[in-house]
Amino acid sequence: MSSASDVFAAASKEGRMTFMPFVTAGDPDLDTTARVLEGLADCKVDLIELGFPYSDPIADGPVIQASYTRSLSAGITIDGIFRMLDDLPTDTMPPIFSMVSFAIVFRYGINAFLSKANQAGFSGLIIPDLPAEEAEEFSQKTQHNNLDLVQLIAPTTTADRTGTILNAAQGFVYCISVAGTTGVRNELPAELADQLKQLRGQTTLPLAVGFGISSPAQVATLEGYADGIIVGSAIVRLISEADSSSGAVHAVKEFATSMNAAVAAAQPSSGH
Repeated sequence: MSSASDVFAAASKEGRMTFMPFVTAGDPDLDTTARVLEGLADCKVDLIELGFPYSDPIADGPVIQASYTRSLSAGITIDGIFRMLDDLPTDTMPPIFSMVSFAIVFRYGINAFLSKANQAGFSGLIIPDLPAEEAEEFSQKTQHNNLDLVQLIAPTTTADRTGTILNAAQGFVYCISVAGTTGVRNELPAELADQLKQLRGQTTLPLAVGFGISSPAQVATLEGYADGIIVGSAIVRLISEADSSSGAVHAVKEFATSMNAAVAAAQPSSGH
């Protein structure tokens, strides 16, 4: 399995952006999740974000919240997610990052969680509620376990806090496109390009944009400003609307193919 930095570097060399789909673990069950992940690998997506269901997510909109509720109601466990990922063929999977609440990691045991995540094949963690003052120390622990700690930056993040976040960032920077929660939106904010330009001047890490991206048409608006795009709610909705596991896999693969074509036609930013 390649690292995130390898993936972004290869895409940049090819003159294209990257595509990172989000999938909720265990919605509607772990077998379907495994099949969807394998389908995304078949489509040659660049990276994958796997959500650990949590009863009180701070950044997720109604579509992903509902998927978390379904997964928790089905009895999903952290160890079950680790076992599911461990059973996937690592030689054909792209880098997979866990979107996980710090409360889950803390309750499980930080060192135990990071060790298990590494063993299961995760490439890194995205922790939306990680306290800024703990990020630097936490990033040392993730490095010890060969995991990237991906940091999130929102439109509301202050200049001082941005600097602190970037100092602890690894792998890539998760750029939140809008203030608020995840969810499908028809348009991205006009000021997003300026925010990405400012970030590009502060870090050489790849910039991946998430929250609100739901269609291939939106990718072109980020050309030259971002290095990758992250899509969550649109994919989670496709899975929830499917009438079978195979139907979910087919729908997600169809969507991923269209997004792959869109990022292949979009130039990345020039900062790394």
